[in-house]
Amino acid sequence: MSLKNVNTALAIACVLFTLYLGISFVLTPETAVHGFGLPNLPSGDGGGFLVVKGSREIAMGLAMGVLLVADHRRALGWVVLMVAVAPFGDMVNVLAHHGSTAAAFGIHGLTSALIAVTGLLILRETRKARKAREAAAPAPAAQPA
Repeated sequence: MSLKNVNTALAIACVLFTLYLGISFVLTPETAVHGFGLPNLPSGDGGGFLVVKGSREIAMGLAMGVLLVADHRRALGWVVLMVAVAPFGDMVNVLAHHGSTAAAFGIHGLTSALIAVTGLLILRETRKARKAREAAAPAPAAQPA
């Protein structure tokens, strides 16, 4: 199995998981929040922030999905790497609000690391492909004086 195939499978997993998470927070925020790791669930109008989180996740999933479908692999690598910042921020948020350390590192930290590795692998793949294309391309002919 080639690096491109592995990276594509990892990117698809990132897209699908991000979209699933986003849709869960938009449609059923009261059930999606239980695994987040914060000690207190939002009450009253605070639940609206869960929909904001869901909307953010959907936007990130769509951005990755569009780049994947359009076969813009280098841009996909950079966007996937950027998306890794969101679960890292969630980890910091859970820790800052005295939430579950296990959820902070085990859910959000691990997710951030896996997404970042996926982005780096895609960037590595595109760098190798670009170098191979450059090596295969003939050198430009010298211009007469």
